[in-house]
Amino acid sequence: MQSFGIGLAGLGNVGAGVFKHLTQNRSLLRGRLGCELEVRKVAVRDVSRDRGVPRELLTTNAMELLDDPNVHIVVELMGQKEESLRLMLGAIERKKIVVTGNKALLAEHGKEIFDAAYEHKVPVFFEAAVAGGIPIIKAIREGFVANHIQSIHGIINGTSNYILTRMTEAGMGFAEALAEAQAAGYAEADPSLDVNGGDAAHKAVILASLAYGFWVPMEKVFVEGVEQLTANDICFAEKLHYRIKLLAHIKAHTDGIEVRVHPTLIPKSHVLASVNGVFNAIAVKGDVVGDTLFYGRGAGQDPTSSAVIADIAEAADALVSPRRNLGFMPHGLYGVCKPIDEIVSEFYVRLSVEDRPGTIAQIAGILGELNVGISSILQPESEDEGATVPLVLMIHKASNAQIGAALDRIGKLVCVKRPPRMIRVEHFD
Repeated sequence: MQSFGIGLAGLGNVGAGVFKHLTQNRSLLRGRLGCELEVRKVAVRDVSRDRGVPRELLTTNAMELLDDPNVHIVVELMGQKEESLRLMLGAIERKKIVVTGNKALLAEHGKEIFDAAYEHKVPVFFEAAVAGGIPIIKAIREGFVANHIQSIHGIINGTSNYILTRMTEAGMGFAEALAEAQAAGYAEADPSLDVNGGDAAHKAVILASLAYGFWVPMEKVFVEGVEQLTANDICFAEKLHYRIKLLAHIKAHTDGIEVRVHPTLIPKSHVLASVNGVFNAIAVKGDVVGDTLFYGRGAGQDPTSSAVIADIAEAADALVSPRRNLGFMPHGLYGVCKPIDEIVSEFYVRLSVEDRPGTIAQIAGILGELNVGISSILQPESEDEGATVPLVLMIHKASNAQIGAALDRIGKLVCVKRPPRMIRVEHFD
């Protein structure tokens, strides 16, 4: 039986899971694939630590994987940028198939990586880069090949989703929910990339690039995190029959595409509103297939290891039967990413205003001058005229430029006591 050698770069949480499951399920994989998958070299930072891996396989030099003739598949799980990029490009130059879960690297250097892949005719597989064990990459690349992808909406960061779930269920503030997530091991000591939207943006770039055939520049993606959300926002959303989620929005238009990540009010009746805790979900709409939904654990050792091993299996098949699609197929049907000011949506606006006659009229006047319509108003009653009270406006569809100009003017009114707070609304039309 044919045997393929694997070089594993990185033995952290996911790398250790990959080694464990390759070893434990070796007979299952052999039976399903008709070949042996054997880890022949493992690059780690410290070979003195007991990792449950034979010491003769360990090296501190990841570049040794490139020069070992017994390594046919290089699995990059280091999570670095410069070193990981050098390793991947080196593997491609040496005709070794690459498997990676490095979302940041793909989002920022995807074009460079796949230009090299097509030059040397070497596949690169990256299922683990988005949504852990959910097979969304394969679905978009292969399952929906006959479809124009009309839209993708995704909850693709489990940490932020856990925080928002606890804020909704337990009435917590952001800081308290974050502390709980860290204590439970769902958030890192430095949670910046999760809560500021950066992690979800990297994944959104990968999904958009696959769906629309060109690598979307990171600087074209609008990103806003969940750090500024308050318990009041969660409470008002509930009263209006919405839930707030950190959502990735990817949509096709006749004049380009939009890619954005930000907190979003979504109707409680929509299936994405019920995705709680650390789970991920991705809704994909194609012109042929219609609406589809993918749901599961978006991170963690076992789900992510499952995705990596699936790619290793596909890499082994590609070694036997070379393929035209090397993991990303540029097709040029699209090519422009619309700026955020041109994006049209509905909006939730929360103001802190003086409870006096004429306050709403002043605000409505500014919105009317800028052709921005109000769909509903929510204002708690106050017993003390002149007190500062919250005022929530639900805004009809408008461009980001329109609402930005309106809020800039509204924020300067004497009756408005704090900077306006705006959250976008999605009805999945």
